[in-house]
Amino acid sequence: MSDASLIAATAARYAGAGRFAQGFVSGKLRRDPATAAILALGADGFGHLLDLGCGRGQLALALLLAGHATDVTGLDRAGSKIADAARAAEGLAARFEAADLATAPLPDCDTAMLIDVLYQMPGGLQRDLLTRVARVARRRVLIRAFDPDRGWRSAVGFAMEGAGRLLRGEIRRAAIAPLPLPALAAPLQAAGFAVRITPCWQGTPLPNVLLVAERQPDAS
Repeated sequence: MSDASLIAATAARYAGAGRFAQGFVSGKLRRDPATAAILALGADGFGHLLDLGCGRGQLALALLLAGHATDVTGLDRAGSKIADAARAAEGLAARFEAADLATAPLPDCDTAMLIDVLYQMPGGLQRDLLTRVARVARRRVLIRAFDPDRGWRSAVGFAMEGAGRLLRGEIRRAAIAPLPLPALAAPLQAAGFAVRITPCWQGTPLPNVLLVAERQPDAS
């Protein structure tokens, strides 16, 4: 199945969620550089995929429909988005649950995925979550992160995130607090993962990067 056909098949599952949600899912999958990057990585097989901060779950479901994941567990604190994800996943090996990532128990998985979620949390909670993720992920951790040290790209990212929060009425949320990339990598490296980081901002002015952590064979 081509990426275009896969995106169309995934978006069609959100028909019951309303026109806005279906349009958002389709646009996100088509335009977000993370989609192509993670679909390409998925050719190696992700096994049981744990999607943390999954939102409506569209990327995880696309990976499942592509055969890149055997089953999916998605967690997100937004109950309305989880409801959309659960409806879209009907008949598939996927479950989505509302949960606070700061406190929720994390199930064992082969691959853990965190897309644009860490920088929305305070620094201490980011480190704690990464430490817990490193305990449950048997093979791989994928993180699309906001790099605060990319100069003008970082400045644009902060400005766009602030404007988006203002438009959504979220001005009372905690400050945007992306950790430097070495601080993100450290808990994973300490747990025996090898980490590589590549840009993931194609076609955008944003400071997004993709961190891929692979557990080494001799790591416990």
